[in-house]
Amino acid sequence: GGALAELRPPTARRLNFALHAAAGIVLAVVAVELMPRALERLPAWMIGLGFAVGGLLYVALDSLVTRLQSDQAGTGAWMIYGAVAVDLFIDGLLIGAGSSVNLGLGLVLAAGQVMADLPEGYAVIANLRERGISRRQRIWLSAAFLLPALGAAAVAYLLLRGQPPEWKLGVLMVGAGLLTVAAIEDMIGEAHQGQEDERRSLVALVGGFVLFTVISAGLGE
Repeated sequence: GGALAELRPPTARRLNFALHAAAGIVLAVVAVELMPRALERLPAWMIGLGFAVGGLLYVALDSLVTRLQSDQAGTGAWMIYGAVAVDLFIDGLLIGAGSSVNLGLGLVLAAGQVMADLPEGYAVIANLRERGISRRQRIWLSAAFLLPALGAAAVAYLLLRGQPPEWKLGVLMVGAGLLTVAAIEDMIGEAHQGQEDERRSLVALVGGFVLFTVISAGLGE
């Protein structure tokens, strides 16, 4: 995503479409992969509790980032970068937890997160580009996004691989709640900031959902 921002000048319309597609992908991850597995093994109250914890965790993280942005005027672009790094850390935790259930699930979750994270990388590096950060520094910052994602995935996998399935699925439900709120509030909200929705925005949202569903079915086979 960061590399795309280097190659093609960012526009509000492109970002709007990309973020809608990413939101569709994230919602498909929750609906197609996470919820069905949880419904097979967990009672309804545990699913609801995990989802609520994930949603409240997103609210807490969003409040923290907003407070830091207001306290540090003029560093908005760096706070956006930090927020994306935190988001990638959470994605890594989700992938690691899924891999502890089975490696096939981890692969499917990773595929979904890769597609959803493309517009986030595009947005944050485009923002840094507009603020005059040098290309060399932007490239290093793009590469640094690997660290929170891979590190969190490894930690989650090592901590959960020997735990009961209910624990693993409970962690995945926390991730499901967090991802759902992030898709609706963060991705769609950011898409609306620079560009009014068009019919193609809705097509991108539906297309993202369908794309992940097809890829998930193919990887499952």
